[in-house]
Amino acid sequence: MSNVATIDFHVTSDCSQECPYCWGPQDVAQVDTDTALAIVAKIAASGARRIVFTGGDPMQRGDIGRLIDSAKQQGLEVALSTTGDELSKNFLDRHGDNIDLVSLPLDGSTEGVSSRTKNPGHFDAVMSALGLLAAHPRIDVKVATPVTRFNIEDVPNIVGLLERYAGQAPNRVFYNVFQAFPRSMDPDVAWDELVVSDAEFAALRDTVAASGLKINWLDHDTLDRLYVMVFPDGRLTVPAGARFAFYGDFLTIDDLDEVLRRAEFDVEKHRRHAEGWARN
Repeated sequence: MSNVATIDFHVTSDCSQECPYCWGPQDVAQVDTDTALAIVAKIAASGARRIVFTGGDPMQRGDIGRLIDSAKQQGLEVALSTTGDELSKNFLDRHGDNIDLVSLPLDGSTEGVSSRTKNPGHFDAVMSALGLLAAHPRIDVKVATPVTRFNIEDVPNIVGLLERYAGQAPNRVFYNVFQAFPRSMDPDVAWDELVVSDAEFAALRDTVAASGLKINWLDHDTLDRLYVMVFPDGRLTVPAGARFAFYGDFLTIDDLDEVLRRAEFDVEKHRRHAEGWARN
């Protein structure tokens, strides 16, 4: 049984957004459906209790519903981390019973702020997705904001927006606030124009400390060596600092815990983070 509670499966690098802070896979070929199903099965067999389907945007894969259903059938808690652009009533009606949590990014409390780092119309797409999720009260809702110099002053307004949503929606609602991390597969990101300092992030946390919303604060230290990821081509990575360190084909790994030890994966920090939205 593995020490890892959650494994993120980046099923594709395709995405409708081009976020300047993105540290997901970029221009990485994706495995076929049979291989993806085998990866899901191995995650279930590893002892992990939760799989996060992410990307890119996992909704860009035509077989994502099949992968979700398979994960649930094998006893995993299932999270879907999506941009929200293509989340639909039909998809949730077909697969919602097998989804435990949907995570959506929100970069601003208005279209004007959101469009500084997201494509035009993304704010409305997320608002629409939140409305759809309210019709599926068993699905937990997590909204995530990467804090950058483009939106740091707007985060209290996002908190207010989500407090109003949480007061009306029947779902459990979580809010993850990330300090945008200087890590990317793109070597040309202008991080100085994006990243806020530790002091600025701490001050922001103090500003909204009195919120009744359940907020998880993820600074640079928290984000480092926190995630175990399978990339779209099937490789295992544990991001550390600005690097993506790869440890071979996930399907060929015999001893996952030994790999995590070599990666200096922070097991205790990972477990604490995983408990942030533990289901009863």
